[in-house]
Amino acid sequence: MRHKYHLTISIAVFLTSGLWGLYWIPQRALQNGGLTGGWGTVAQYLIPLIVLTPLIVWKFIKGKPTGLHLPLIGLFFGGGIACYANSFLFTDLMRVFILFYLMPVWTTIFEIIFFKQKPKWQRGVSLFLALLGLWIVFGQDGNLPIPVSVGDWLALFGGFLCAAGAIKLEEASSEDISSLLYSFFFYGLLVTIFTSLIFSDAFGPFPYIKSWTSMLPLLILLSLVFFIPSNIVILWSPSRIGAGLFSILVLSEIIFGTVSAALLSNEKFGFREAVGGTLMFLAGFAEIFLTKKN
Repeated sequence: MRHKYHLTISIAVFLTSGLWGLYWIPQRALQNGGLTGGWGTVAQYLIPLIVLTPLIVWKFIKGKPTGLHLPLIGLFFGGGIACYANSFLFTDLMRVFILFYLMPVWTTIFEIIFFKQKPKWQRGVSLFLALLGLWIVFGQDGNLPIPVSVGDWLALFGGFLCAAGAIKLEEASSEDISSLLYSFFFYGLLVTIFTSLIFSDAFGPFPYIKSWTSMLPLLILLSLVFFIPSNIVILWSPSRIGAGLFSILVLSEIIFGTVSAALLSNEKFGFREAVGGTLMFLAGFAEIFLTKKN
């Protein structure tokens, strides 16, 4: 049954995801401040983990779920976001957006395979608009970007993991948000460290102490004011509106990301980007308004 706050939740996901489209800005700032190779991402997982641990210890003492029993959610979604965060540091912004946001395609495939759900025509309209928008923006000469660098592969793999995580979150409606958050940060940190070891040449050496101290205020602000609140919305919503619709709504990140990249970097923004962004916007809302309440 459709959630009674379906529209409100959908708009919240759309706007929160839009803010994630601006996430490349602090990531680049951390990199320019000396936290190269994704070490800033490691800190953004570690700081919330430290903040949440006293609550989790209290829950453990009281015999309540802590989130450690949800490894797949943490590994998939937390790991997917970690890959997405680091991909900005190793490839062009536009390549990150297109490769990561194949996520609605992965989610629909997972729903067909694991839930035996036959996609409704509304999903078909949403996917068509989204993929058409992506094609218009990035399909230069009739081709879509193919992964060629570490950043490309991180973006593609991140989208795949987040799609799998959205499926698992859809099944976790009975879990409280603190458990979901702790799973996200705990297992996501493990994935972040693992990828830093696998791609050690790209990630580089451990930053100097001076870099850590100068960037610490930004890290704390980013971790506690943005990372935790935005993930509360993202982790809580798939079980309320469905993983498929969720993966369509998060396409708003491309709109915000594309426009911000055009205004604040040397990324291209022209007629293709305007038309493609409009189609992505329509894709995000098509399924919301085409689906009848029941």
